[in-house]
Amino acid sequence: MSERHSIAPKEVVVNESSLDLPEPSQREIEPEEKQKVPWWSYIWDYDPGRSHDERVFLQKLDVFLVTMLSFGYFIKNLDQTNISNAFVSGMKEDLGMNGNEINLVDTAWTVGYVVGQIPSQIILTKVRPSIWVPSCELLWTLLTFCLAAAKTSNHVIAIRFFVGLAESIFYPAAHTILGSWYKPSELGKRACIFHASSAAAGMFSGYLQAGVYRGLNGVNGLAGWQWLFVMDGVISLPICIAGFFILPDLPENTRAFYLSDSDRAMAKERMEEVGRAPRARLGRSAFKRIFGRWHVYLLTILYIIFINIGPSGSINTMALWLKSKGESVEKINIIPTASKAIQLVTTVSFAILSDAIRRRASIMSVSTFFGGLSALLLAIWNIPDGLKWFAFLIERMAVPYGPLSMSWANEICGADAEERAIVIGIMNSMGYAFNAWVPLLTFPQVDAPRFKKGFIFSTAAFGAQAIITATVAFMYKRDQRRHKNRQGEAPRTGDEEEAPARTHSNHP
Repeated sequence: MSERHSIAPKEVVVNESSLDLPEPSQREIEPEEKQKVPWWSYIWDYDPGRSHDERVFLQKLDVFLVTMLSFGYFIKNLDQTNISNAFVSGMKEDLGMNGNEINLVDTAWTVGYVVGQIPSQIILTKVRPSIWVPSCELLWTLLTFCLAAAKTSNHVIAIRFFVGLAESIFYPAAHTILGSWYKPSELGKRACIFHASSAAAGMFSGYLQAGVYRGLNGVNGLAGWQWLFVMDGVISLPICIAGFFILPDLPENTRAFYLSDSDRAMAKERMEEVGRAPRARLGRSAFKRIFGRWHVYLLTILYIIFINIGPSGSINTMALWLKSKGESVEKINIIPTASKAIQLVTTVSFAILSDAIRRRASIMSVSTFFGGLSALLLAIWNIPDGLKWFAFLIERMAVPYGPLSMSWANEICGADAEERAIVIGIMNSMGYAFNAWVPLLTFPQVDAPRFKKGFIFSTAAFGAQAIITATVAFMYKRDQRRHKNRQGEAPRTGDEEEAPARTHSNHP
């Protein structure tokens, strides 16, 4: 794969015209300073060779595509976080959820989530994302309204199964769509900004529940936690409807109102440049191709570990610890938002850094380190209160690993559109297949707030995460060396470069 001929920031250019001068008058070759790059080039992607039209095109994608997916992920995570906030804000007592019912609620959601994943990704290769994704968003929004009417824990369990089924489509579909429009040097930041909306949702849910509990608890006969689900649905509904008009589908079939014909042609050319293939027929040969490579196996193991490394979504370890200390409902909902704020900042920061230095595995390992440190401190437990606060606050610094791993999978499988869609779907579905039962063993509700075996398990799992990350990095670099040797190019250093364009073959 040929290198770009544009000059990277801070490089120098040799004035080669001086080489044509006669020997006696030949002057010393002096470097010419490259034009100073803008300050924001250290934060956002900067390519001096990028045309004005391409810059405008990317701005359109950022404003419409990334914003729409971020809002969609926001409402998905608002729904998930609201369950844990409702649980510690009266739902537990009102519905008599004194055993491990909250774990069963999570299991029901996870089973639905797993069942829907791979079929959804297959549907996504046949149906326009602008139809499929918003339709499922609308379904889970209507089901969220239904949660406000739940009278028993069994009602909640049943509704959450169907919510999980509807929500299963969103995360892998979003990464598939992002990977169909952005180059590797652009993808990590957008994927992590999209993922950071989950932290924003967690923060917003805490503030929303605190405000609802204070202002609406008991209004019209509804408890504060019931109003939380009503407000969730009200916020989600306009976002679902907007998705039908704003999501741009894929470069080969987009009909987005904000993209011109030249934009659509440019989108296809950009993906061809980085060897990212458009959709093709998904048949037996495609599955043989996919399962004949190492990608699906190692990337799935990597994501299974990530998804199951901590408690399930409805178990907020910090909130349960605060509740055991006798804190008020408002404090229980608001204080844990500090860890979500740290998650948001680190997710965006790690994304910017990983795109800048193009070392996904290295930055993912930083996330692993902080997550492992938090788990180790909480596994010890009998530590000074200040250190325990520190451990809870940095707990969610492990989360940026997830969107970076999805960006990595998009790049590793970039030359095969069907493999990319199926591998991302399998990663997510298998991760949550294990999540249907692993948290029941590692973080059962009855172990709160100590969760001794859970935090010990997490500490060991972070060690396994470091190993699988290094293994995937090794295999990916090996494949890049082989490809570049076949092309007669010297391999470059780093965790990864742009995915090589390759023909469909059965070789891993």
